[in-house]
Amino acid sequence: MRAFALSMVVLQSLMTSEVAAVEVPRPEAEIANFMLTNGMEVVVIPDHRAPIVTQMVWYKVGSADEPPGKSGIAHFLEHLMFKGTKTHPPGEFGAKVAEIGGEENAFTSSDYTAYYQTVTPEALGTMMEFEADRMRHLVLTDAVILPERDVILEERRWRVENNPVQLLEEEMQATLYQNHPYRIPTLGWMHEMEQLNCGDALAFYDRYYAPNNAVLVVAGDVDAGTVWRLADKTFGALPRGQDLPERVRPREPEQNTKRTVVLTDRRVTVPTYEKSWVTTSYGTAEPGEAEALDILSEILGGGNRSRIYQQLVVKQGIASSGGAYFNGTSLDPSSFTLYGSPRGEAKIDAVEDAIDAEVRKIIEYGVTDVELEKAKNRLVRSMVFARDSQFGMANIYGAAVATGNTAYDVDEWPLRIRAVTAAEVQAVARKYLNPDRSVAAYLLPRESAAAGDKSR
Repeated sequence: MRAFALSMVVLQSLMTSEVAAVEVPRPEAEIANFMLTNGMEVVVIPDHRAPIVTQMVWYKVGSADEPPGKSGIAHFLEHLMFKGTKTHPPGEFGAKVAEIGGEENAFTSSDYTAYYQTVTPEALGTMMEFEADRMRHLVLTDAVILPERDVILEERRWRVENNPVQLLEEEMQATLYQNHPYRIPTLGWMHEMEQLNCGDALAFYDRYYAPNNAVLVVAGDVDAGTVWRLADKTFGALPRGQDLPERVRPREPEQNTKRTVVLTDRRVTVPTYEKSWVTTSYGTAEPGEAEALDILSEILGGGNRSRIYQQLVVKQGIASSGGAYFNGTSLDPSSFTLYGSPRGEAKIDAVEDAIDAEVRKIIEYGVTDVELEKAKNRLVRSMVFARDSQFGMANIYGAAVATGNTAYDVDEWPLRIRAVTAAEVQAVARKYLNPDRSVAAYLLPRESAAAGDKSR
């Protein structure tokens, strides 16, 4: 998911045979952004092309906000929110969504937890009533807690313990961040998850699940007036929760070492290489830096026209895949990652060296005006397709607002992308992609381990 999106864009005439200009007109239906009297923020994204609507409730709390020793409690509570209240017994909410052919789910990240339903417009008021009810009236007892704890333990076994790629990602994240809680997995550490109890869940729920710590995003065949009326009747009837302090997490110290993580596993048949750096994010960046990092990731490894793909996969033929990504949608400093896997008889060392060479070229020589323009166009065009999904738009706006940005920031993002210069892209590459402050990770077949690095 990209960091931000525009309200609507239109592709204009070609500037050259390869480079298309993309302009950003005003949206047909304005985004509405307002606050209920109890402090709950509301964002409305009208889209009348289909008779459906997506409601998302975002809580400004995630795994990076968990108390020490209670890793996994944010995700655990996400599961428990699907249990019952005094008004609506377990299963009634989901049954009501299924009855009308709707869809529902939830997800947890480091910075937020979100719940959503996609239904017909006529059902929106009912969805708000259910969602408001469980915001403050969840019934949690040992009879509810203990079986669900077994569920999340099994989820960790399935998603992480049985997946070498995820095991490596977890270890790499724990190495990349030396002090910040982003180093702790969202699912939690197994030994701490096993100790989570009813008291932990209630304390976390009572502290963070309140209207003044939540954002309601509604996208689809609705208007702002209808959403305000329904939201005020349901969510607006809830009392304001306690005023929470500013979300200040432990800061990273200066990183001055090159670190390596190696995982060998008999289930691995094709080696994988990654290299990551701690960077800024849209929540912490100096003006223009996050946008420049987005463009840098697009030029280096954003698709089959990127430098890494063209050099390693197409021209040299040493990689089966390769790319880059910038995790810009974080409240605190985030990360920039490069990756690749060898092809045929090529060794993983060759892939690593070739990726490093592409980084050095940008640091030393910068990027061309043509590839800069192409990267900008690809980023802006990607938001055209995001506009086709109500859920996608709700997701983009919700993630932005839940991490300290505004709906206005979302709408202005393509203009800021357009303003980035080639010099700024080169500058962020020099500033952040220092190999002496990186973490390299290798996922290797078990038989490759004994011979040392050059066997890769």
